[in-house]
Amino acid sequence: MEATACNRSKDSLPVFYLVGIPSLQEALFLPVFVVFLLFYLLILAGNTLILVAVVAEPSLHKPMYFFLINLSALDILLTTSTVPKILSLLLLRDHFLSFPACFLQMYLFHGFTCSEAFILVVMAYDRYVAICRPLHYPVLMTPQTNAALAASAWLTALLLPIPAVVQTSHMAFGSVAQIYHCFCDHLAVVQASCSDTTGQTFMGFCIAMVVSFLPLLLVLLSYARILASVLRISSQEGRSKAFSTCSSHLLVVGTYYSSIAIAYVSYRADLPLDFHIMGNVVFAILTPVLNPLIYTLRNKDVKAAITKMACPWDQGHSGNL
Repeated sequence: MEATACNRSKDSLPVFYLVGIPSLQEALFLPVFVVFLLFYLLILAGNTLILVAVVAEPSLHKPMYFFLINLSALDILLTTSTVPKILSLLLLRDHFLSFPACFLQMYLFHGFTCSEAFILVVMAYDRYVAICRPLHYPVLMTPQTNAALAASAWLTALLLPIPAVVQTSHMAFGSVAQIYHCFCDHLAVVQASCSDTTGQTFMGFCIAMVVSFLPLLLVLLSYARILASVLRISSQEGRSKAFSTCSSHLLVVGTYYSSIAIAYVSYRADLPLDFHIMGNVVFAILTPVLNPLIYTLRNKDVKAAITKMACPWDQGHSGNL
């Protein structure tokens, strides 16, 4: 990567130039744009469908689905913070971002990413209470408690990136700083600076470890207790029913941490720059694309609610027979 020259006037803010995927040939910009656009539309449609289904269907007014609509809202917000700019870059060759826009995008992307990790922890806790303490579930998981848990997850996650974003904004940049990425990821922006990047790289790594491994540890602890409780159920049918209530959440957790692993390996391994960028792009879109598919295909209640919305005449007709 070329060194950045800090020959900027102190009175002017830098402008950021998003390089995109360096080795992507211009002839492929349009096909890649179409792929990203289809993914984005799928994310918007799938997650909006879940939001509407849960809100409109009274039988889904339960804690598990309350947290699910938080997850769907996060998926929409997370992708909307990055994908439209990627689409603009591919279709219009719009590589530039202003200083405030770049740091706003950085904050939103990392804030929503952290929020998703904490919401997955809250969902794991909900499954733990439902399976391990079923008699106490209505008392422990009240609407007030659910709202407090969700609000805590959002607030904590949206506060965590602030120190890194603020300190990065005080680093020195050239008048036009080249960012070797498709959007303003923290590490990519730090590497575009002509200041010493050691402290910021270390801070970003520490925050990423806390946000990745602490939620994962809590999820694993919840499922260890769930597994121990399920194995004490005598009937095979009872075990299958208990596991089925967790299957969708487990798949989402697996998808989320698989995408983190891809992004981490692509940064740490000695791979070409394109792999680094694509690893982070996969992280940004993989979970939001798969979450609605997992919950509509694996969860009978959500599937039934969506079918009821899609075919209201059939429901009414069958009810009259």
